[in-house]
Amino acid sequence: MDALIWTGAALTLLGFAGIIYSIVAVTRARRAGLDDDALRARLSRILPVNLGALLLSVLGLMTVVMGIMLV
Repeated sequence: MDALIWTGAALTLLGFAGIIYSIVAVTRARRAGLDDDALRARLSRILPVNLGALLLSVLGLMTVVMGIMLV
């Protein structure tokens, strides 16, 4: 069950890295001084990355909890 815990921790860290990437990408897009349509287009490309990273992080945390419960 230790492998399950470590796998979940790795998934959580990957998800967290994706969330940090999303924050940095949105901040750069807002500072670029784009017009409204260009900003919306760029944010619409970042949104799936953010949601995927959030899902990966949640799945990782669920895996950690399952590993702890099964020990």
